[in-house]
Amino acid sequence: MLFAPKERGQGLVEYAIILSLVALIVIAVVRLLGPKVGNTFSTISQSMP
Repeated sequence: MLFAPKERGQGLVEYAIILSLVALIVIAVVRLLGPKVGNTFSTISQSMP
């Protein structure tokens, strides 16, 4: 119980860090794959009658 007041917000901070890292990874993947996915959808839509 000696460290309880200092560790009270530790879990929240850890979740915030994990969430921000996941968000950065998602943004990076979308920026890298965005044009390729867009071109694929354009090709598919142009091939449809």
